[in-house]
This record gives sequence, structure tokens and C-alpha cells, in this order.
Amino acid sequence: MTLPFRNPSRALLLTITVAAASGLVQGSATAASGPFLAHQALYDLSLVKSRGTNSVSDARGRILYNFSGNSCEGYTSEFRQVSELDSGEGKVTLSDLRSSSWEDAAGKSYRFKIDTRMNDSESSPVDGVAERVGDHITVKLTQPVKKTFNLDGSVVFPTEQIQHIIAAARDGKSVLEQTVYDGSDNGEKVYNTLTVIGRPITGDRAPSSPDPSTASDAMKSMTRWPVTVSYFDRDARAKDGEQTPVYSMAFELYENGVSRALVLDYNDFVISGALDKFDVRDSKPCK
Repeated sequence: MTLPFRNPSRALLLTITVAAASGLVQGSATAASGPFLAHQALYDLSLVKSRGTNSVSDARGRILYNFSGNSCEGYTSEFRQVSELDSGEGKVTLSDLRSSSWEDAAGKSYRFKIDTRMNDSESSPVDGVAERVGDHITVKLTQPVKKTFNLDGSVVFPTEQIQHIIAAARDGKSVLEQTVYDGSDNGEKVYNTLTVIGRPITGDRAPSSPDPSTASDAMKSMTRWPVTVSYFDRDARAKDGEQTPVYSMAFELYENGVSRALVLDYNDFVISGALDKFDVRDSKPCK
């Protein structure tokens, strides 16, 4: 992940992956979190507002997200985003980003591949695997360069992050801090995150802005929580004792892992991600 104005699609990738990639159930949290839903979601992106010196006059795009798997075979997510940022005076950034990942249900292994194209530039792939070994995580990259390095064992993967947020919400917690690795940027970036969790919204409470998830029979009885996650560059130094997040996202997170009503804040501009289509997929039970 880089600063979003320099690489908006990759910033949006992690946002939607974290907000929608909801399949992992790990360890003792299985009973608390319950089963996660295999599904396909289509999000429409649009500009909410622009601020600061790097103003954006328009933003639009779509994201298609597929999630499948179970606690025996692990969980697979596939993601494609095509988006366009218009900064005025004919300066338009068109991006096409594809991502696929797999996580085992014990949170011990994470495979990822991210491929980005910006305007007419060459493809910029990141490909690797992260394995939890003892008290650390070993990451092996094959692209953009071959490299092996270790991370602290307290670092979590993206779907682990969602699993912990749901567990914290069920326990009535309002704040959660985690360090997250997802393979973004050049495959070496780690982020500190701060999650703020609001009061639960029961399934019988009608949403102010309905979408296909709220109309789905599989979702109508589900509790959801308003969640805001802020991402901080772990290697950046705080200024005046306070560090500014690289970006933050707000969304409503269902107890089965589906998310809706996304609001993505990149400091210079804010983008909404409205759920346009939502389909429940068949899920294989564990044998």
C-alpha cells in the first residue's frame, strides 16, 4: 500500500478486502463468531467530497468481490477493481487491479497475488506467501523481487483482522488495536490499525439507506455494527506527538462477515462504496 493519491487502486484494494473479505474463523473464536457467508458483492464507487491541496474533482469505479471456502479447506477471495480518478485539467488516472488470496482457517498461512495496471503502464505484480512459524511470521516474496523476511508473530492477516473485530464487537468492546499485514505496496508494508466499534444494530432495525444486502433473506435477521478502522504507517514518525492515519474506512459489518455502506477517507478525498449487487454462494460443509 502506498499513499492513495499516488496509487488509489491499491489503497482501495486493502480497504475493500478488509471490509468485505470476511471468511476466516480462527481458533477459539469459531464459536463466538459463527459461520461466515460465501458470497459475491458488487460495489459502486463515487466521490463524496474533496479537500486539501491534492483535490479530486471526480471519482468513479466498480469492485467485484468473491469469497468462498470453509474452515477445513481455508478461505479464498478474488477481487477486481476498475476505477478512475479525475484531478481536473485533463488529469485522469485509470486503474485496473486484480487480487486473489487464500488463508487457512488457523491463521497460519496466507497466500496472495496482487496485479495493478495504471493508465498505460506495465503490470505491477506482487506475489508471495506468509507462514506463521513459532513466535514469528516468515514472508517469502517471488515478485516484485525474490525476498524473505520475518514479521512479529502478533501481526494478523486481513481476514484474521475481521474475525477479531467481530469477536470484539460481540464482547461489547468499543476499541481494538491490531497490526496488519496483507502483502500490499511492494509486499513489505505493515500497518498499525485502530478500530472503533459502535453499538450493535439488530436485524429488525430498518436501514436508512437499503441495499441488496438488507433485502437478502440470508441477512435480514443478522446483527451488524458500525465500524471505523484507521490505518497508520508503522514506520512513519508521529508529528507533534500524534500520527495521522494514511486512510480510514467506515462501514457496517454483519456478524457473518458481510459489509455494507462503505465510506473510504483518504484525507484529500472521500469515496463511498455502495453495495449494488449481492448474491449468496453455495458453501461446502467440512467433511
